[in-house]
Amino acid sequence: MATLYPSLEDMKGHQILQAQAAAGVRTPPTTVASEKPKLSSGTTPPVLYPNLAELESYMGLALSSEEIQKNLEGSKALSPAGHPPGQVVAPLSGHNAGLRRAEIKAGVREIHLCKDERGKTGLQLKNVDQGIFVQLVKANSPAALVGLRFGDQVLQIDGRNCAGWSSAKAQRALKKASPEKIVMVVRDRPFQRTVTVHKDSSGHVGIVVKKGRIVSLARDSSAARNGLLTHHHLCELNGQNVIGMKSA
Repeated sequence: MATLYPSLEDMKGHQILQAQAAAGVRTPPTTVASEKPKLSSGTTPPVLYPNLAELESYMGLALSSEEIQKNLEGSKALSPAGHPPGQVVAPLSGHNAGLRRAEIKAGVREIHLCKDERGKTGLQLKNVDQGIFVQLVKANSPAALVGLRFGDQVLQIDGRNCAGWSSAKAQRALKKASPEKIVMVVRDRPFQRTVTVHKDSSGHVGIVVKKGRIVSLARDSSAARNGLLTHHHLCELNGQNVIGMKSA
């Protein structure tokens, strides 16, 4: 059964099954137990999830049933959309080109990268916490054409796992790879998220940005309603990389 969000292990397992099918190798049937294991007398079944009543709080959030019930009762005073009547809430979806480019998808994907006439991919890789990430993508380069973005994590290059590689080793792997086809397994920007904000009647979204970092946040603004916080850094705006750009 295929999972909604495939992992690298899922991808490799699928490739093995495809190779076995092509070679005519039949997978032995899986044995399914018809009876449930019996527990000895006095033995309680294992608990898979913690009892929320015992936790009471988690990271400062109240989890007691009384607190949850109180919040549920308070939410009935809101409108059917879940917000007080008359308050404008910015929608979280859209169909413009910038939003499509900024979409972060779960799971992993396999891409086929080539080099240009100068033998370049237009891609710069960097080690971050023992993982390899995309540090730079040159405009109109082969890397840009296959959809690589700043912050994407590279899991494999030509079948070799990249975990633990240095930045120099990753760049050497790209340099030595075939110019016609470089197979890479990539995960979309795990350290980033996409937020949709809308301007108010005065043309503001509710943030003040200095050197790419949010330093001020307006109360009841579109930015505040959609979860932006001070000290967050802006990486892209409408799909355009803005790292290093001067604040307007």
